Amino acid sequence: MAMATALRKLSANALRRQPLSRITPLYYMWTKQLNAPLEEVDPEIADIIEHEKARQWKGLELIPSENFTSVSVMQAVGSVMTNKYSEGFIDMAESLCQKRALEAFRLDPAKWGVNVQPLSGSPANFHVYTALLKPHERIMALDLPHGGHLSHGYQTDTKKISATSIFFETMPYRLDESTGLIDYDQVCNKQKAILLADMAHISGLVAAGVVPSPFDYADVVTTTTHKSLRGPRGAMIFYRKGVKEINKQGKEVMYDFEDKINAAVFPGLQGGPHNHTITGLAVALKQATTPEYRAYQEQVISNCAKFAQSLISKGYELVSGGTDNHLVLVNLKNKGIDGSRVEKVLESVHIAANKNTVPGDVSAMVPGGIRMGTPALTSRGFVEEDFAKVADFFDAAVNLALKIKAATTGGTKLKDFVATLQSDSIQVEIAKLRHDVEEFAKQFPTIGFEKETMKYKN
Repeated sequence: MAMATALRKLSANALRRQPLSRITPLYYMWTKQLNAPLEEVDPEIADIIEHEKARQWKGLELIPSENFTSVSVMQAVGSVMTNKYSEGFIDMAESLCQKRALEAFRLDPAKWGVNVQPLSGSPANFHVYTALLKPHERIMALDLPHGGHLSHGYQTDTKKISATSIFFETMPYRLDESTGLIDYDQVCNKQKAILLADMAHISGLVAAGVVPSPFDYADVVTTTTHKSLRGPRGAMIFYRKGVKEINKQGKEVMYDFEDKINAAVFPGLQGGPHNHTITGLAVALKQATTPEYRAYQEQVISNCAKFAQSLISKGYELVSGGTDNHLVLVNLKNKGIDGSRVEKVLESVHIAANKNTVPGDVSAMVPGGIRMGTPALTSRGFVEEDFAKVADFFDAAVNLALKIKAATTGGTKLKDFVATLQSDSIQVEIAKLRHDVEEFAKQFPTIGFEKETMKYKN
């Protein structure tokens, strides 16, 4: 009782208006702080951003899941739309985003719907699983070491790595290791399975019409929005709607995905949508319908074909024998080196690429491959002959990795390799290759910021 009385008195005092003479100057200063620039409010974070600008300018970005989004997308993402939950003008942005998503992929709104609220690709996939499956029902997906994704339910013999494999029964299919191809004749539809296509990597290429579309075959299509699509970091779920089939009684059977998927996103697994991201995505989807965008994606494909050809001419083995899209997967086993060691050397010379498993690998920690792609550097204006030069830099890094491996005498672990890499004699060679990479990369335009405004341009 005494506690309740004390709380009531405290609340009354808090609500009572303070005399102006007792209000400190700080009481009026928060609006000034809220409108101050980042450099003034948080110079530490501002400095980190400047370092990242310098990295993007003078490095070679070959990670195929990364790209450089446009100034207009960043302006939308950094706008006042970040302040608002849904309802109001914000709904207009989401509706426009949905309309543009269907237009970008040339979809009939009577036959397809789309949810643009998922926060990223892995949650988008999980939304679909929870919408259309009961707990412990089955998912069949490409095995992670053979090119699948963690969110498709990866597990080992002893551990469930992905949460998907905890809540559902997941069974992998694999490449034919002799050809590097998937025998889809064995992945049949006799069980009336729902076909989900995860086009996260290739959605930009699909929008431009330079690779075949999964919409001709799939029941549900998911994608991230920041990779080849070149938008902000988000995701979309497309689903079939309308008439599914005519049953034996001659009645129409309708798809029932829409309500299930929308309910799985909200309120099932998410709360309020990130409306600033949805607004930025609407801008990116508008760009995806332009002639300039198609020309860009055509160049992505052409650049990757040249990159693959250049690597093969240097004796590198590519999984599947080449590429039809935006990335190459180099199998380094015939070179006597692994992806982890080559990745360390690439990092040291300002080339960003992924170590990656290849068919036949037994360890994801020491994979046999390197994955590289062309979208980001194509955004900076790289063309075919530039990727021939990039292949030269990659080859130089691999040869340097082989030299470091041969010189490593303290042990066979990755940390022993890194110790040798950091030795003075090796660092001289690292510095030379890094200088050559940087001087080459700095010739090309920056995306999203002006070089002249950079803090660390010198």
